Amino acid sequence: MKIQSMKRWVLALLVVMGVTGYAQAHAFLDHASPKVGGTVDGSPVEIKVWFTQELEPAFSSLEVADAQGKQVDKKDKHLDSKDKQLLSVSVPTLPPGTYTVTWHVVSVDTHKTQGHFEFTVK
Repeated sequence: MKIQSMKRWVLALLVVMGVTGYAQAHAFLDHASPKVGGTVDGSPVEIKVWFTQELEPAFSSLEVADAQGKQVDKKDKHLDSKDKQLLSVSVPTLPPGTYTVTWHVVSVDTHKTQGHFEFTVK
């Protein structure tokens, strides 16, 4: 009976380790400025998004759109030279409203992820 319990415990541990390893192999959004779902008093100068993995800049994008879906960023996305997990894009002065940030990234281990979030300018 003890050997059977031990086998189940080892199997469960291997499954958890496998799932954890799989999840760590992708670049997911860690945090952003402006904050995800946040409200800012004035227009930001740029949008910064940090990911959980280093990114491949040639295969990663970051766009900001207004409430009508029109792209409003300056189309100058770039990966930070010192922090390969930070992707940024400049924006002009944004009038009050809700904006959507959409990202498509490829981590250095070639896994693709994508997502979006909103922030509001007062």
